[in-house]
Amino acid sequence: MKANWKQKIIHALLGVAVSFGVLGAANAQDETYEMTVQTVVPNSSIYFGLVERLADRVDAMSNGQLQIRVLPAGAEVGVFETLDAVSDGVVDAGFAWPHYWSGKHSAYLLFSNVPAATGMDQQTLMAWYHEGGGKDLYTELTTDIMDYNTIPFLMQPMGPDPLGWFSEPFESLEEFGSLKYRAPPGIAGQTYNRMGVPAVAMPGGDIVPAAERGTIDAAEWIGPADDKALGLSEIWDNYYLQGLHQQTDVGELQINRDFFEGLPNHLQMILETAILANEAETLHVNLHENSLAVRDYEEDGITIHDVPDEYYSSFIKAQNEIIGEYLEADEFFARVYNSQAEYAEMVFPYHSRIVTLYNSVIQEAEAARNQ
Repeated sequence: MKANWKQKIIHALLGVAVSFGVLGAANAQDETYEMTVQTVVPNSSIYFGLVERLADRVDAMSNGQLQIRVLPAGAEVGVFETLDAVSDGVVDAGFAWPHYWSGKHSAYLLFSNVPAATGMDQQTLMAWYHEGGGKDLYTELTTDIMDYNTIPFLMQPMGPDPLGWFSEPFESLEEFGSLKYRAPPGIAGQTYNRMGVPAVAMPGGDIVPAAERGTIDAAEWIGPADDKALGLSEIWDNYYLQGLHQQTDVGELQINRDFFEGLPNHLQMILETAILANEAETLHVNLHENSLAVRDYEEDGITIHDVPDEYYSSFIKAQNEIIGEYLEADEFFARVYNSQAEYAEMVFPYHSRIVTLYNSVIQEAEAARNQ
């Protein structure tokens, strides 16, 4: 009898434990979460639209359990305050480009705009990030060096970026140097300054007003489609597609660490999967929308120029000088840069040669169409 009594108690306790476990699991499945993302772009940007697609995908995959509200630049905090706002929990997440934080640490630039001399393109950069140790280095920068309470995810590879829009065409670097030019912050802008170009940095929302006032004579923004959405093609009609300052240009989602770790495991995985999907989707949308925009420009009478031959050698020379100074100044910058350069060297023999014949076919087809 005593044994049966003990067994009944054990079974009862086990039943209570199981019930609590099932109830806890049910609560985890039923509880809903909201996540606010402030972007650094206006809602007219195709990249704002891509973040909205991310939100829609997460909503569908989670059956509405995780809903994301996407805000345009400046909705809660200033553009360059976004990372700190995410870390402090003012917003749950922020969409920007890592080079926006290069004033906080020079290495941020390397996770978005890799210097041209490394030999990296967009695909190589993303492969390095996912498979070559880049993600661990970015986490080290964010958490160990900068002590931010965030988790970073690279997710929107969107370059190369054009040189941009000009009030008048230029045929030499001397003429380029006479124009006040809006450039990205960090090494890109410093490179143009070293070349003799009076480059200034400003948020996207300030570019058109500055152009209308005549404060600047030329500007780059992101790419053909976003430049059009911003209104640059309504101000100037000289467009230079080629540029080296951002031959890689990758957006990111920074998520508050407490918020992310407070999500159930299945929602964390849904969010990470949606971010990977957004990375792939960006490649498709970027090529499609920018190609349409360039076609529209040509039909609308916008003149699309090639840069002068001397641009390439002058830019590489100036950028290599500046990179050398950064390599000496900061050990972590040097570690990331060398990791990228070594990875690009490993990838190059395959990545460059495998497409050689295909590139020749493209060039022949283009020549045939133009005959």
